[in-house]
Order: sequence, then C-alpha cells, then structure tokens
Amino acid sequence: MIRPEYFIEKLKENGIDCFAGVPDSLLKNICAYITDHSDAAHNIIAANEGAAVGLAAGHYLATGKPACVYMQNSGEGNIINPLASLTDQEVYNIPVLLLIGWRGRPGVHDEPQHVKQGKVTTGLLNVMGVNYEVLSKEEDKAEKQITKAVKALANKEVFALVIEKDTFEDYKLRNVEVNNLTMSREEAIQTVAAALGEKDCIVSTTGMISRELFEYRTAMNQGHERDFLTVGSMGHASQIALGIALAQPERRVWCFDGDGATIMHMGSLAIVASKKPANYIHVVFNNGAHDSVGGQPTVGFKIDLTAVAKAVGYAAAFSVSTKEDLNSQLSILNSQLQKGPILLEIKVKKGNRKDLGRPTTTPIENKDALMQFLKK
Repeated sequence: MIRPEYFIEKLKENGIDCFAGVPDSLLKNICAYITDHSDAAHNIIAANEGAAVGLAAGHYLATGKPACVYMQNSGEGNIINPLASLTDQEVYNIPVLLLIGWRGRPGVHDEPQHVKQGKVTTGLLNVMGVNYEVLSKEEDKAEKQITKAVKALANKEVFALVIEKDTFEDYKLRNVEVNNLTMSREEAIQTVAAALGEKDCIVSTTGMISRELFEYRTAMNQGHERDFLTVGSMGHASQIALGIALAQPERRVWCFDGDGATIMHMGSLAIVASKKPANYIHVVFNNGAHDSVGGQPTVGFKIDLTAVAKAVGYAAAFSVSTKEDLNSQLSILNSQLQKGPILLEIKVKKGNRKDLGRPTTTPIENKDALMQFLKK
C-alpha cells in the first residue's frame, strides 16, 4: 500500500500543489492528508466534479501549473463537458491530473449503484482521449506512474490515475471541525419519518440518509414501499421528488436531502421553486460534511440555505437544530396551513453508527414497490 504523505509529496515535488474535487471513500485517506497539509487556496472541495475541473483550469491560467482533481468514478459524467469543451487539446489545451476512485471495478464486489459505473470507468476515459494508469499499490512502481503522468501534463494533456480499493494506507483527518449540535442525523430522520401521513412518500438521497431511513423502517416493522432510496445519482433526489410531486399533486412528497448533495446541484432549488408544487417538502439534513466518504467538510454551515431557498422562490423555509424545535416545526407542517414548496433545514451533528447496515432490497425491488404504492 502507498502512504498518503508519500504520494502527495511526490506530486508537490513535481509542481502539483493545488487540489480540487469531491471526496470519495477510496480516496478518503488522500483527501484527509490534503486537507491537513494544504491551505484553503490549494484545496477546494468543489460543489461537483465538473466545477473542480473549472477550478483546475483557472489555477493553470493564473500560474502555468497543472492542478489535481480528485473524485469518485461516479463523477466522470460531471467532467465530460469541461474535458471536451474546455481542457481538450483542440480547445484550450489545459493539463489536469485526475485522481479517480474506481468503485464497482469488475470482479470486485460493490454496491449495485456502482456496478455500471465500474464497468465503464476506463472506457469513458478512452472515449474522451484521456490517457490513464491504474495506480500500483507499490510505491516504487507508483512513482514511475507519477513520472509518466507529469510528462503528459508537461505536454499539456489531461492524465488520469485510477485508484483501486485499498491502494492507500490509513490516514485520519486531524483538522476536524467540531460543532456543538446534539441531534444525530439518524434521530432527525426517524423523527421526520414518524410524522408523515399514510399517503406521503419520501425520496431520499444517496449515502447515509437512505441507509438510516431503511434501517428505521426495518426497526419499526414497516415496509419500504413509501421510500425511494436514491442510492446513486448524488444531487438529483430533489428532481426525482419534484417529478413525483408534479404528477401526483394530491400526495405530499418529502425529499430527504443532504447538504453536500443539495450544494452539488443547487440550481435545482430554483427549478423546484419555479414549479410551485404545493405538496413538496424539501428536508435538508445538514451536518456540514460529506459524511459517507470520510467526513470531509462542505460549506453547509457557512451558507444560509433557508435564505437561498427563499431567494429562488420557495414558499417558506425554516431551520432547526434541536429535536424540540423539529417536532414543533413538523406539527406546523402537518397542519398543512403552509403550502409548498417548503425547505426545512435540520442541523445535525456529524457521524453515524458503526454498525449501520445497507438496504437489503435491490434498487429494482425498491422502485417496483414504490410504484405500486403510488398507484393507491
């Protein structure tokens, strides 16, 4: 395995000292090391992967030095446009180093949402004309691959290092931002789910939120047919929920979102608002972190999500941080005196149970059960 400090310092020795991206579970040790050893101007956790490529391009324009963009392979879709129309050698000819975590690699067991992306990871790079290496887990071999990447960057190429599971040694984030919030995300999810009406449905975002919702239903001996668990497609749960809400205006639709997912495609808030769905409640569980991929910080606590929602046209927006205030706000929402779209931000502490399980139903089973429920 490779020591994170060895890898990052080798990049810095070769003039690559600016990093941008979206954290990934396979890169969490690398991301943690970068966070601890780079200042705010040289490590930008971007809204999404395409934006990170834009940041890398801006850094190159200003310094003449290539930057490194880190991501999970699920983010490849977000980088295709800037790779094709910004950095490409036939357009602006801007070098970028990509670090791509290879979830769902063929032959390696992974969750269902990663299977397809794992199959096409290297194929997408080939189609885009991006040369790549699957990074060796041995430092001497990895150093030669870094040298190859540096030569490609000197030729103003985009080059990718694809990262398999267990490539990097463990490294724990030291500069951890701690908040004084007392309510856990799981407790907040249970509280909201318990307050829903019989016909209400939920669209929950990727990561811990869907997992905690699934476990709550199981613990309460309830079925899962009212919940669409968006185990992939980070940032798009709000639009799935909007599609349901517009098609079934008599049914209340709740979107269970995270701060990282909301920020990733924040423009979607404006689309929700513009359609004025009276039956739409957008719940954002905000812990200021990308919790499921190593706990790297988001800007969730540095922005006013309720002000954003109101500015783009949500009918109402509220923020709570205690269970007492949450229960009070849910009572108001359930009175249905306030029409949607409504945004409810719930500020929660970081972290989750270590024994938290994963959904035991397949995505297709989940979809079919929800569609049957929506027929009622």
